[in-house]
Amino acid sequence: MSTQPPIRVLLVDDQELFRSGVAIMVDAQPDLAVVGQAADGHQAIRAVDELEPDVVLMDLRMPELDGVAATRELFAPARVARRRRPLRVVVLTTFDLDERAAAAIRYGASGFLLKDTTPAMLCDAIRTVHRGNAVLAPGDLATLLDGEYRQRTPVPPEFAQLTAKELEVLSAVARGLSNTEIAAQIFISESTTKTHVGSILRKLRLRDRVQIAVFAHEHGLVR
Repeated sequence: MSTQPPIRVLLVDDQELFRSGVAIMVDAQPDLAVVGQAADGHQAIRAVDELEPDVVLMDLRMPELDGVAATRELFAPARVARRRRPLRVVVLTTFDLDERAAAAIRYGASGFLLKDTTPAMLCDAIRTVHRGNAVLAPGDLATLLDGEYRQRTPVPPEFAQLTAKELEVLSAVARGLSNTEIAAQIFISESTTKTHVGSILRKLRLRDRVQIAVFAHEHGLVR
């Protein structure tokens, strides 16, 4: 039996019935626990500050403050600096390849799920983002981000710090490859790949692999 504490989950949706159903599914998993619920973005921000969840399931369309604006506020630098534990956000939508989902990912979300996803997929998504990975297929991520970043921006000065091998790894991560796939593609060990990913995150001051993909698309570094 695992001695790890359960992943703490906050549910944010303006429909109480939907929240209740998701809470039952999540709480049924031994490694997951719902620590709170919120009905709009303002409540979500307060709940994150008070409850310190690991993962937030965030509806995109809500009154008062929607999921995009709430995600942007949750990942504001001042809030991130005060936080004692990493936070991951998965946005929930009824529309495939939603432009709002792309905006939320740009602001810090780790991906999106359709609201009609299966209970197993939803719970697996929580575990996936908790590990720092994205919860949508690489092709979907590329489609979303390419639409979001029609105008590319110049790379920041920190980009010059990356080594040639780190540039290869960055491109591969941005295309959705796992560490195992990257290691096989560029002929290095999986542990070395992990070291390169960590170095990229540190040098570019990014949070996770999803933000590497965002960075690469924002600056036109991957097709």
